[in-house]
Amino acid sequence: MYGRLLQLEFKNFIRNPQFGANLGMKILMFFGMAYFSAIFVALPFILYFFTKKKMMADPLLLFCKYFIYYWAFDLVIRYFMQQMPTQNIKPFLTLGITKKKLVNYTLLKILFNFFNWGNLLFLLPFAGLLIFDGGYSIIHVIMFTIGIFAIFYFNNFLNILLNGKNIVLYFVFGVMTIFAALEYYEIIELSGYSQTIFYSFYEYAGFFLVPIILAIAVAYLAYQEIYKNFYLDKGLELKVAEGKTENIAFLNRYGVMGTFINNDIRLLKRSKAAKSAVIASIFFLFYGLLTFTKGYDNGFMQLFTGIFVTGGFMLMFGQRVPAWDSSYYPLMMTSNVPYKEYLKGKWSLIVIGIFVSIILSSAYLFVSWEFYLTVLAAGLYNLGVNSYITLLAGAFNKKPIDLNSKSKSFGGGGNNFNMKIMLLMLPQMILPMGVFAVVKYFFGIYPAVASLGILGIIGFLIRDKIFDIIVKVYKTEKYSTLDAFKKV
Repeated sequence: MYGRLLQLEFKNFIRNPQFGANLGMKILMFFGMAYFSAIFVALPFILYFFTKKKMMADPLLLFCKYFIYYWAFDLVIRYFMQQMPTQNIKPFLTLGITKKKLVNYTLLKILFNFFNWGNLLFLLPFAGLLIFDGGYSIIHVIMFTIGIFAIFYFNNFLNILLNGKNIVLYFVFGVMTIFAALEYYEIIELSGYSQTIFYSFYEYAGFFLVPIILAIAVAYLAYQEIYKNFYLDKGLELKVAEGKTENIAFLNRYGVMGTFINNDIRLLKRSKAAKSAVIASIFFLFYGLLTFTKGYDNGFMQLFTGIFVTGGFMLMFGQRVPAWDSSYYPLMMTSNVPYKEYLKGKWSLIVIGIFVSIILSSAYLFVSWEFYLTVLAAGLYNLGVNSYITLLAGAFNKKPIDLNSKSKSFGGGGNNFNMKIMLLMLPQMILPMGVFAVVKYFFGIYPAVASLGILGIIGFLIRDKIFDIIVKVYKTEKYSTLDAFKKV
């Protein structure tokens, strides 16, 4: 039965109307996995030899000391990136297949997820170095490796139980951030407790069984959670809430465009998917911390960083226009909707998001005045150029969004890969980096910032002409977009 289900998934993949886009995404995912696999394989050698020869410390103790922070990081990353393999599960709910088999199939796919087995690419070389170079006990190293590996599966199943509980993840992230700050200022050293706990997997026989038992217990709870919600009228039902009427009065003075902005603000306040985009854009503000990393300390890469710092909301919200309205887009197209005002409403929100990001990113003044000028330059370019390009890219994004999805486990997840979108991203990244780098090299930082500011101002001055072009593209893609949105 499991082989038959895999065969059906494969047929669904090759027969999908978006086969080309899906194949391209799979290829990109393969290269991404290959890249991270290479990093995971290299990291144990770097950690082991750097710790022994440069720090004159025990690699195993150092690993145990800071593993608590990696555990929290792994949990947060899984929550936001690891999708449950149930996107195509709805059709099977009406067939003569037992729930037990479908749930077992789902859990088997989760077990073989890259987020789980990919950690072996680090753990196995690290264990080999400890045994063959460090002279550690073979039995104890094996116990330690199994215990640590079990923790990743504990995170894997905990991720299922926490599905939809954003507040828990924010709490974990906030607590670990506070502890990291306290440790940095040598007030509380959480790493000391981490070392004691995780080194016990190596030091004491049988202690490694604790994370295994915890992983099995959480796996059982996750199984029960999926099984309990495996009904069309329960796990997939829409959440019923009391209807509320909201209106921002001063926006009415902007006519039809103001009405669209009002609708989008309601969307951002009510929809879980839209809220996630806003939250993700907040995390983009911390992308500038890469300036502390070697390789990001030059103006060229700093501008690349600045584009993401000020453009988080633009990227998360703008490229999903008009997918945000996919559930009622066909109805909109039967009405006399002024396309230009509709797109200007979306663009206005994007501009507000960029402007707020520029203000919040002023915290980087404590890092470097020159770096903040670079971020400001990127923000100006995002305002006057990239905002239009992002909106234009949305015309080719035909992946509908289920705003009412209760959770990612049973949501209609998928990818938004499109070659046209990828091509449109080139002027978003390469052009401003090239202009900034050349001008800064010959004339300095201030003319470089001014050059991107001028491009942004020009973009604002000719916005009506630009919108005429964008509207034509949206109208050209109108019918293919309608067809894609009907296949929700």
